Amino acid sequence: MFISLESIGWMDHPFLLNRFRISNAKQIDTLRSMGLTSVEWVPERSTSGPLPSVSPSAPKPVAEADMTAGALQAMMRNKRDRVMQVREKRETIARCARLFEQEVGQIRQILDEVGTRPNEAHAHGRVMVDRLVGNLVRAGSVAVHLVNLKKPETGIPNHAMNVMVLSLLIGRTIGLAEEDMKQLGLGALLHDVGLAEIPARVQRNPHRNAAEEQFYRAHTGYGLKVVAPMRDLSIAVKNVIACHHEKWDGKGYPNGLSGPKIPKLVRIVAIANRYDNLCNPLDPKGACPPAEAIARMYKHESSSHDPDILGAFVKALGVYPPGTFVMLADGSYGLVIETNSRDLLRPVLMLYDASVPRSEALLLDVKESDEKIAGVAAPQDVPREVIEYLAPQGRVDFYLEAGK
Repeated sequence: MFISLESIGWMDHPFLLNRFRISNAKQIDTLRSMGLTSVEWVPERSTSGPLPSVSPSAPKPVAEADMTAGALQAMMRNKRDRVMQVREKRETIARCARLFEQEVGQIRQILDEVGTRPNEAHAHGRVMVDRLVGNLVRAGSVAVHLVNLKKPETGIPNHAMNVMVLSLLIGRTIGLAEEDMKQLGLGALLHDVGLAEIPARVQRNPHRNAAEEQFYRAHTGYGLKVVAPMRDLSIAVKNVIACHHEKWDGKGYPNGLSGPKIPKLVRIVAIANRYDNLCNPLDPKGACPPAEAIARMYKHESSSHDPDILGAFVKALGVYPPGTFVMLADGSYGLVIETNSRDLLRPVLMLYDASVPRSEALLLDVKESDEKIAGVAAPQDVPREVIEYLAPQGRVDFYLEAGK
């Protein structure tokens, strides 16, 4: 039976949710220990109905000593602890979001400096990468969540930030040495620097003719030309700029490299670049939800990518990447906040419950509960009130525009 305790108030009962399906006798014992004699039944979400009423003449069971008070208090303490975890998680997301936006602003300045003060841009880029290797990347799933949010301003700086964060997360997952991580981050930061030479009408055209496509592909060469004045820029970084559109099967450009002939750092950036282009394209109407982007790359584009690095990428983001809407088996909605590298099918969710204030929205660790994810919910199929409730930082534009 599916029941509702909304009339009691979320902080006045020990259960994780206000509305849930009764699945074991312990839940019934807990309801009784609260002194309840009746609860609200939700027939349309139940798989069975109430039992027949007991005849007044039927013998009453022998009363048993009430041993549930201690268990009830423990459940309430656990619930208060969860509320504190929610607040701490929200503070972490807010802190990382501020850092994320600050770094995007720094990238904008670095890219503006590349043409006129290339060596200063190089130095500032190295400093930024050092910060990210030491701070933001450690935020793991929170950082990925921020990547998956549509920003108020799109363009090369945001894309560079996203690809840099994703690349560094992959690098950390596969155990790159610190110096390689720094070269990886700088290469990801500068990988699309040549796009500044390509008109927006060509960049944004999804149906480029042969001449326009050739012009667009020249951005790798333009990028090398832009960074040429930089002193001591490593070959590894230049290779990322030149080769981030090469593919594992040899069908990429500009040189048609294949397999191990493609430098390792390039292979990492190529995967991060493709994921962000799927999730955050120039035209938001064509955006893929994170889980769909992962599935597309893994199932339909695997020949384009190093299989080992692609596998590490999926492990880092999970089957349900942060930012994915899911529906639970009981019909409720959740938004993936954090992945579990040891169990990719059981992430941490923020749950929608209109009876709980948005500021105290419940976080559910699926691996520690009996709840099950029924499937991914496409943004266009998620009710607007659910999106407005779950979208971190109040940002709903990505989800709403993606569903148009």
